Amino acid sequence: MASSKDYLQFILEQLSELEDITYRAMMGEYIIYYRGKVVGGIYDDRLLVKPVKSAISYMPAVSYELPYEGAKEMLLVDEVDNKEFLTGLFQAMYDELPAPKAKKKK
Repeated sequence: MASSKDYLQFILEQLSELEDITYRAMMGEYIIYYRGKVVGGIYDDRLLVKPVKSAISYMPAVSYELPYEGAKEMLLVDEVDNKEFLTGLFQAMYDELPAPKAKKKK
């Protein structure tokens, strides 16, 4: 099942306090970037983030979910209605996220 554009817009609104939040549509789902780094994505209308230590310790109840068949487990963010929580989560995770890979020249 693909994610809805409405759910994407809701999540983007919840993250509106942060600068440089972008997304990329990919096979009916959305990859979410914060300041150029992949934080997670929206899969089947669920916000999932990378399982970095800061995210695990930031969330009171950690639940691992598969974004799609054959993928690595990610963390399900339950508190999407709490704007402050989401903003804090993304800020806490930023330093731990890997830098974007350099694009290969043709």
